[in-house]
Amino acid sequence: MLLIKIGGIQNAIPAVIAMLMVLIYNLADTFFIGQTHDAYQVAAVSLAIPVFLIFMSVGSIFGIGGTSVIARALGEGKEEYSKKVCSFCMWSCVGIGIVLTILMLVFMDKILVLIGASPETWKFTKTYLIIVSFSGVFAIISSCFSNILRAEGQAGKAMNGQIIGNVLNMILDAILIIGFNLDIEGAAIATLCGEAIGAIYYIIYYLKGESTLGVNIKNFTIKERVCSSVLIIGIPAALGSLLMSVSQIVMNSLMAGYGDMALAGVGVAMKIVMITGMISMGIGQGVQPLLGYAVGAKTWDRFKQIMKFSFGFATILGVVLTALYYVFVNQIAGAFLSEAKSLSYAVEFSRILLTTSALFGIFYVLTNSLQAMGAAKASLFINVSRQGVLYIPALFILKYTLGITGLAWSQPIVDVISIVVAFMLYFKVSRKLMSKKDDDELDTEKALNCN
Repeated sequence: MLLIKIGGIQNAIPAVIAMLMVLIYNLADTFFIGQTHDAYQVAAVSLAIPVFLIFMSVGSIFGIGGTSVIARALGEGKEEYSKKVCSFCMWSCVGIGIVLTILMLVFMDKILVLIGASPETWKFTKTYLIIVSFSGVFAIISSCFSNILRAEGQAGKAMNGQIIGNVLNMILDAILIIGFNLDIEGAAIATLCGEAIGAIYYIIYYLKGESTLGVNIKNFTIKERVCSSVLIIGIPAALGSLLMSVSQIVMNSLMAGYGDMALAGVGVAMKIVMITGMISMGIGQGVQPLLGYAVGAKTWDRFKQIMKFSFGFATILGVVLTALYYVFVNQIAGAFLSEAKSLSYAVEFSRILLTTSALFGIFYVLTNSLQAMGAAKASLFINVSRQGVLYIPALFILKYTLGITGLAWSQPIVDVISIVVAFMLYFKVSRKLMSKKDDDELDTEKALNCN
């Protein structure tokens, strides 16, 4: 059991660090913009970031899909094919990034109306989105290749690209926003530079010839099932993160109807709760390989021990983090906001959202255990339901019945439903697999008796 605990923690730490990198990226612009003490700019960032994150979601389509195809191809000794897949992912990211940037610039005003920008936040949101839209290609490449490098065992270099981009983003935020008083324009420039440097790091890695793969455009092809193989895996896997951006846009649009201070408040509240969510997600991803190995070896006692440890570890960590955030929520929210009304909203919404944050770890352990057991569709169903199928309708229903408070309570209510459904699917899948093992053992015993 001690080895399981040590192994579980060792596997969880790199995944948690990767999630923290994503978290830092999400928090940086909002935090430094908060130092301007202008709640309208905080509200504008809250509106703009989910739109920008769509670039990253698109990148994860090629990153997750490409990683899966490349890993299998390398395992089969198909090095040339893996190069074609890598090149396809690279140049698809470039092409789609350019198209999305053009679409964003052409339809900017319509996008601003769609996401709920008010006359007070319109200029700020537009400024931010125009600048970061030019980082679209870089953001997609960075999101894609932070995954693909792991397919060839370069997890360290994959993490380095994320760290370099995020650290540069934070440094430039401080210099441009606080030092040069560029406010939201400075935040956007910092994001653009961070994404560009992160993408360039990955490109240089391949151009230096350190990899068995490559991004040479001569290897680009959509034939030989290169395109279909990547998209079949990548689109379903990235659907959860894409729906997360869409649901945030819907939430912001509905919350904007109650004023910009409410919008700024809910934006900060979601960032606070995201801290627990990202760490919990890392725990789930960290223990998945251990669970997958136990499933493959059909060592169900070990599988149960890992699940028991994971539930306990995730619950304790979730409870501790939630308690800390709940006690210090005024101080944490105050680091982002100083305007009294927006701060009040942030504290109120944070306390509502924190009611289920202690359960995040259990949720992510369950969804990752389903993936480990080969029930990828069940795991995808849970994530898609939590972020879209259940959450988006809940926003409209609870807004209509409870008003602004209903919008805040939508996520906790959906969280509870999602965890219940995840438990039901987990027990159904695990019992089926374990009973199959029992049947196999019975057949073996009968065969031995016959002999």
